[in-house]
Amino acid sequence: MHDVARQERSAIRKAVKQAERPSQRRAFLLAVPLLAFLILAFVMPIALLLFTSVTNPETKSVIPNTVALLQSWDGKAAPGEEIYAALADELRTAQANRTAAMLGKRLNYELPGMRSRVVATARAVTTDPHAPYREKFIGLDPAWGDPALWQVIKRNGSSLTPYYLMTAVDLEKTPDGAIQKVKGDQAIFIGILGRTLFIAALVTLATLLLGYPVAYVLTIAPAAVASIMMLMVLLPLWTSLLVRTTAWVVLLQSDGIINDILMGLGLIAHKAQLIFTRLGTVIAMTHIQLPFTILPIYSVMRSIPPTHLRAARSLGASPFSAFWRVYAPQTLPGVVAGSLITFILSLGYYITPALVGGPGDQMVSNFISFFINRDLNWGLASALGVVLLTVTLSIYFLFLRLVGADKLKLG
Repeated sequence: MHDVARQERSAIRKAVKQAERPSQRRAFLLAVPLLAFLILAFVMPIALLLFTSVTNPETKSVIPNTVALLQSWDGKAAPGEEIYAALADELRTAQANRTAAMLGKRLNYELPGMRSRVVATARAVTTDPHAPYREKFIGLDPAWGDPALWQVIKRNGSSLTPYYLMTAVDLEKTPDGAIQKVKGDQAIFIGILGRTLFIAALVTLATLLLGYPVAYVLTIAPAAVASIMMLMVLLPLWTSLLVRTTAWVVLLQSDGIINDILMGLGLIAHKAQLIFTRLGTVIAMTHIQLPFTILPIYSVMRSIPPTHLRAARSLGASPFSAFWRVYAPQTLPGVVAGSLITFILSLGYYITPALVGGPGDQMVSNFISFFINRDLNWGLASALGVVLLTVTLSIYFLFLRLVGADKLKLG
């Protein structure tokens, strides 16, 4: 009897699954354009970013025979004539193919002066192609006799390299292969990352302190007043980010409106330096990010029944106690969502710090842009992007672990 019932249940489940398959296929086909868009616009760029941060094609593609011979070199003294001859032959080819500068530029990242050294040597061996090459190289530039130079070339013989990622976190590899912190003024990227996190945290705190009361007033204000207030909240979203940032440049400058108002009210005796400062950067970013903090909080507040506060008051709680112990905890999902959105968006700011901030206020995104557009160092730019992506994902998962996914609500 039980076997018959079990077989009937199994048959029913199979029939239900078979009946649902056409609708599931239709649903999947409807989602295919979105999936394709996500793969092309999100997954593939991130994969390319990760690949570019570790790829190292220049050295191996320009001087493959030289790096192959260097694998058997002991690294203690300058290599023998055979390796110099192989390099000379490949530099002549590189000079003809116009790839010598590319090789020199890549090696220059790790050893300053290599670009001009490689280009000059390529020209010399093209003009005078006769051996012996060891003396010729060292005669052109004594650095060619330094084992440290050849160790850099040998280290770049692989198609993949940790150099960019290590540089992005202020680490370097010593000649013996050990990893150490970058010394002196070269150690800048950890400081830049810390500055980025600090500014993003300040902006998040400022938007929360300003946005929470606004969201609360929106929920208790009359419909007509709330509509006007909501329009004021949404209006910045309809304006270009560049326009809003430029407006703050006008407002914050020494002869701007804010300085005129402060001096007119007698609050300051001299014009304050607001533009190109950390304060100006935080003010401008806070204004831009306010809607992203207000809207999730407002959405959650609207779902809280007003009877909760009245019930707390009727049971003897003071207005402050009723608000803090009954109402505020229920708004936590909106606070978490709004703060997380603002913090993550602030990590990637580029235009506002570039126009309003000073040299000490530039964030990671500004340096990514610099290495892409000016230095053409795509590897380091990608590595900085990977570091920023890793930090962002770490913060997101930390939020989920500390607060809980059920508390992360956008509306």
